[in-house]
Amino acid sequence: MKIAIYGKTFNLDFFKYIQQVFDILKQEGAELVIYKPFLQFIDNYKKIHHDKLKVFESEDELDSDINFIVSIGGDGTFLEAIPYALHYDVPVIGLNSGRLGFLANISKEEIRSAFEAIIGKNYQIEYRTLLKFISPDACVQKLKYALNEITIQKKGSSMITIDAYLNDEYLSTYWTDGLIVSTPTGSTAYSISVGGPIVMPGSSNLILAPIASHNLTVRPIIIHDDLMITLRATSRHNQIHITADNKIMEIDQPVEIKVGTADFKLQMLKLPNNSFYATIRNKLMWGADKRN
Repeated sequence: MKIAIYGKTFNLDFFKYIQQVFDILKQEGAELVIYKPFLQFIDNYKKIHHDKLKVFESEDELDSDINFIVSIGGDGTFLEAIPYALHYDVPVIGLNSGRLGFLANISKEEIRSAFEAIIGKNYQIEYRTLLKFISPDACVQKLKYALNEITIQKKGSSMITIDAYLNDEYLSTYWTDGLIVSTPTGSTAYSISVGGPIVMPGSSNLILAPIASHNLTVRPIIIHDDLMITLRATSRHNQIHITADNKIMEIDQPVEIKVGTADFKLQMLKLPNNSFYATIRNKLMWGADKRN
């Protein structure tokens, strides 16, 4: 088994768990390929000895026969690992080195059981919807796609005006700080912070959620994911922010962007006893009441 490991930095008290990951995989005879800057960060504190350890820095430096991408960090690190997983069409799994993580959902206490399940092929594959830019070309080339959400937001202090169309049929005009187009995966990310609903992964839906709408009756709306979304934005400022997950660019206004779902999906590992219900219950502390 060949596993690629992607990571950034972490608190030093997490180092023993990193060591545990490498020890388990070494015992199982796994061949490891590790992101070079991550290995350099680790080596500043302690050398990790592994006979079959290789490094990579770009997508092209990974071997085509890798089986998994393991992301070590938070959800931001997980998002940065996605291009590698998509490039080689392999699943990605997230080991959480912090506190809250919906994508990096394996806690440090679950490391041994998680990797035993991976080695024993005791898992399922979940396919997660990705958003893509259809236009303009600048967004298509630079931002490309998103797992959580695509947003169009103001740059200055003044709110922006966004005309929204679904399959070229007029939906509404938003006077707002911005508008979020979210996948079901992203329903627990930016969208939830502006009052958007939690949507089950695998649902064939998207969410349109305004950010600080000037009209209180304008609420998030769930739409089918086969619709093409057109957003025409104007602002008093000469530029507008466009984001795709953790990527951002500034674009001159007025601007029209078209967004749809990609014709490919991200593979994520679903381990035994790891359900979406348990994740939202634990991460959002549902039922965590002293009266219970």
